[in-house]
Amino acid sequence: MHENISNTNRINCLILLFVLSCAMACTPDKSEQEPNLTKTFTVNGENFEMVLVEGGTFMMGGTKEQGKDCEENEKTVHEEKVDSFYIGKYEVTQRLWNAVIGSEHNPSFNTGCDDCPVEGVSWNDAQVFVTKLSILTKLPFRLPTETEWEYAARGGKRSKGYKYSGSHDIDKVAWYVDNYQKKKSGDKGTTHPVGMKQPNELGLYDMSGNVWEWCEDLYTKEYQQNGKSVHSGWPFKGTHLYFRRVLRGGSWGGTAKGCRVSYVDYDMGSYSDEYGGFRIVLGLIPVQKLEN
Repeated sequence: MHENISNTNRINCLILLFVLSCAMACTPDKSEQEPNLTKTFTVNGENFEMVLVEGGTFMMGGTKEQGKDCEENEKTVHEEKVDSFYIGKYEVTQRLWNAVIGSEHNPSFNTGCDDCPVEGVSWNDAQVFVTKLSILTKLPFRLPTETEWEYAARGGKRSKGYKYSGSHDIDKVAWYVDNYQKKKSGDKGTTHPVGMKQPNELGLYDMSGNVWEWCEDLYTKEYQQNGKSVHSGWPFKGTHLYFRRVLRGGSWGGTAKGCRVSYVDYDMGSYSDEYGGFRIVLGLIPVQKLEN
């Protein structure tokens, strides 16, 4: 009798251990358990999503996973600190542009695709957009800084150290020159609807490829030598008009090299073409005030 009870207890213990081990094995890691905090905003009847990027520190520039593809302006690798912010889940689409600026002022080359990113947009045009969006929503939307952009592209605190935004395999995450023709969208068949590729660790789409994305920053490295200004008084008052603006992320018409998370391009703020668009950012504090 006692032996039977002992055997029964042993069997029950074994079953319990088996159930617990299965439960632990089936429990996803923290990054999979916690959904990205996404907020939806509306302007003139059009919804758009913003994803929370939790602040932190990261190594910016041509880190080791970039290999031999690094350009001089990606050096030297350095640590940057970023405060929390919200960034567009997608690049600004033609649909959202039309809701804010008006379809009659849509500059896009690839028409007939409302869910494709707006392109043909200069840095100056992007400023007009964020200014009007801010007025309509009463929230201070803006372009990301270059540091914010790279931090988000790398996956923020959830970064897995990918070469491209979300993968080492560019075809999984980006539309670029070697694959954009495989599936055509719009009248010209260049850009693609946002969100068709795999997202990065934060749930952001198309941070690599589709269209270049303007950043707020002036590109000043061409006016520097060994990290120092060429003149102690530089930049002189008013000379910012001759500086170029930073572009990140690569495009449908560019190479894989340009789609890397550390690659830096730049152009005049007045320049626009069918390869360039943008993504928007909103600070954390304005959202907290809105909730209160």
